[in-house]
This record gives sequence, C-alpha cells and structure tokens, in this order.
Amino acid sequence: MPDIEFAKGHGTENDFVVLPDLDVRLALTAERVAALCDRRRGIGADGVLRVARAGRLRAAGVLDGLPEGVADEDWFMDYRNADGSVAEMCGNGVRVFAHYLAASGTEPRESYVVGSRAGARPVTVHAADAVRGEVTVGMGVVRELGESTATIGGWALSGIGIDVGNPHLACVDKDLSTAGLAGLAKLDLTVPPGHDPDMFPNGVNVEIVTPLGADRSVDMRVYERGVGETRSCGTGTVAAAAAALVSDGFRLGADSGEVRVRVLGGEVTVRIAEGSAWLRGPSVLVASGRFTEDWWQRL
Repeated sequence: MPDIEFAKGHGTENDFVVLPDLDVRLALTAERVAALCDRRRGIGADGVLRVARAGRLRAAGVLDGLPEGVADEDWFMDYRNADGSVAEMCGNGVRVFAHYLAASGTEPRESYVVGSRAGARPVTVHAADAVRGEVTVGMGVVRELGESTATIGGWALSGIGIDVGNPHLACVDKDLSTAGLAGLAKLDLTVPPGHDPDMFPNGVNVEIVTPLGADRSVDMRVYERGVGETRSCGTGTVAAAAAALVSDGFRLGADSGEVRVRVLGGEVTVRIAEGSAWLRGPSVLVASGRFTEDWWQRL
C-alpha cells in the first residue's frame, strides 16, 4: 500500500488534517487519529477530516445510515476530534473541506451539499485558490436547550445551552463588555470547564462571549470537548452569536440578525434567520504531502 496523502488547513486557525479517502480504505481508529493530531509525534491538528462520498462510507460500515438530507452521491465530512472521538459537526472544518475540494479540482461546483453526522450542510464557495478560500456554510437549525452554568477556575458563568448539531454552552458575560479579547485572556482554559452532566451527558463545548456591541460584534474564547481550547470553533461562533442575540432580546425562531464574531484566530460572520444559521469565513490550505504507511500501520 502506498504512503498516505494528506493536506493541512485551517479556518480562523482551527486546524485540520484532511485525508482524501475516496475508496474508504483507511481505518480511522481513535489511536491513529490521536497520533496524527499530536503536535509532537504526528502532523498536529485540532481534528481530522476524511473526504469521501456518503454512499461509500455507508457501504464500508463507517456510517450505519445516511443522516437526514444526505444522499449517497454527496460528499461527506467524516470528522474526528483530536482525541480520536467522532464528532457530529464542525463549521470551520466544513469550510476547509469545501476549499480543499475546490483547490484540488475534486469538486468544480460552487454550491452543493456536504454531509455530516448532524445532517446535510449546504455550502457556497465564494473564492478558492491553492491557498486561500472564502466559504459560506448553512449550519442548519439553531435550538435553545435552556439555561445552565459553566465553572472556570472556581468562577461560575451563566450560559445558554445551544444545539447547532452538537451541544454548546455559550456564556455571555456582561463584565467583559468593554474588554474584548483582552478581558477574555484572564480566563484559565487549560482545564475543561465544569458543566452540568445531567444536561450535557456527552460533554459540551463552552464559549465565553462578550455582550453584543453597537457594531453588532462579539469576542469569544472556546473550549471544545475532546480537544481543549482552540483558536476558533465554527459551531461555537454560531452558538456565541445566538446567545449574544438572545441576551439582547432576539427570538431565535422568529427574528433575523447578523453578528461578527472575533476569535483568537480571526473573524467570521454569522447570520441567523427564523431559527437557522449561516456561517461565512475564510479557509487557508497551508501544506500537502504524504505520511508513511508503515508509521500508520504500527499505531
């Protein structure tokens, strides 16, 4: 078996190893994914994006069935967290996934559906060259899960549970109204924030968010379950925008609004209308290459 092809990319510095696997021959065990994402013994990334058609993944047993709205012929983003666990969805990952398909010549269309375990995600590729891209992703329905609390370094933060295909607890902190990212820097996210296991039995992504500013923007930091703090989180920016809007009197199922979300790795735009969200932002492809089959098999 030849060495294994990969690409490396990021969306607002949330980075991924992209594995084109059209024949679905790679066994993505948790141990292999974790090694690949390790920044010392592997390539290093926040997660892995396998590129394949949905029908091929189903036939190979990777998927038990096709999620809602996903057809056999659709591209499917088989996403794994850095610890090897399977994840439902990643908004930054979808942008990098679509950018890779365009830059590699694999998919010539500008608009199409990318499948995920959270369902079908329509994408529009506004621009894509060998390095830089700009992509909008339809993130689907945004649902409120109720109020809860995150604990960070003994500090309790009230938040709103948000479902964007995966669970989030977005905490809008009014004490950070003028400090922005500088104020957020005081938070210790080297350890997982505490959360209510009854409300989030499978863990939760936690966002700490500044209130909505006069320019309709917020700043955010995020701790991703299975990963740790990342420079950005696509679904997290949607959750942050939704929570900031709700805190400002917005009704998720009825109103329309747009928020610019600044994260450590850059900026994206989130639009929410009648309970559904769209995420627009950049993608950067930084490298491509091969890793050795012998290394992969020995893991």
